[in-house]
Amino acid sequence: MADMVGVAAALCSVSSFAPQIYKIWKERDASSVSLKTYALTVSCFILWVCYGLLTEAWPVTLANGCALVMASGVLIMKWRFERKG
Repeated sequence: MADMVGVAAALCSVSSFAPQIYKIWKERDASSVSLKTYALTVSCFILWVCYGLLTEAWPVTLANGCALVMASGVLIMKWRFERKG
């Protein structure tokens, strides 16, 4: 049961970035995205991946690695599509 909850949590964490990625990509506009928030989010996922590697906790590493990719995608698009007023 605990594994099922963990998998569900990981899927929710990773997929939670998809709507934001889709919206930015479709509109080519990331002005409503907070740079500080996503920079902090990416930093947190990097630390969780490091923790998972150091403790050999592969579920933590894998779930946070996937979330890191998604959050990094938002951050990269923030820099790429930022509209300078």
